[in-house]
Amino acid sequence: MLSIVNLLFISMPGGSEWLLIVLAVLVLFGGRKIPEFMRGIGRGIREFNDAKNNVKKEIEDGINEKDSKQTQASSSTAR
Repeated sequence: MLSIVNLLFISMPGGSEWLLIVLAVLVLFGGRKIPEFMRGIGRGIREFNDAKNNVKKEIEDGINEKDSKQTQASSSTAR
């Protein structure tokens, strides 16, 4: 397990490598395109989180609905 963790940290870029990556992004996209790119990423993340929350809410509502039906069924058979 420890060797896997060490392998992951070895493959992480260092300070000078991050600088090269940032310079490459600036050259490829230019200073004006980067804010648009970041806004697009932000919108995508926001939409993903909204969809995730909607699915979670639907699942919870379904569980609550199932529980309430079981409670009603058990109370009506007890009478």
